[in-house]
Amino acid sequence: MFKVFAFNPSAGCAADQVNTAFGCISGDPVSFFTTVFRVAVGVGGGIAFFLVILGIFELIISGAEPEKLNDAKERIVSALSGLLVIIFAIVFLRIIGVDILGLPEFKNIN
Repeated sequence: MFKVFAFNPSAGCAADQVNTAFGCISGDPVSFFTTVFRVAVGVGGGIAFFLVILGIFELIISGAEPEKLNDAKERIVSALSGLLVIIFAIVFLRIIGVDILGLPEFKNIN
């Protein structure tokens, strides 16, 4: 009459993976943080791209009003600055992790 549903964290995943809202993620902490880092970098890049497009749109429709032009330029510069911070963070982690410390786990970070 009543069905009891048991939570199975590895349903549909391999033996060493955990089922999450983002799909199957490895239960290994290094692989987990690598996956989280890649998702965060992708989201950050997508947000920066969206903000650049929004700034360009605002620049186009500003109607040569100095205040709106400055707001649009500031949005574009801020988005590109944030994107550069993300890129330099990846480069910094790669240099420190792989080249200096020799950690093999950081070789997969792109």
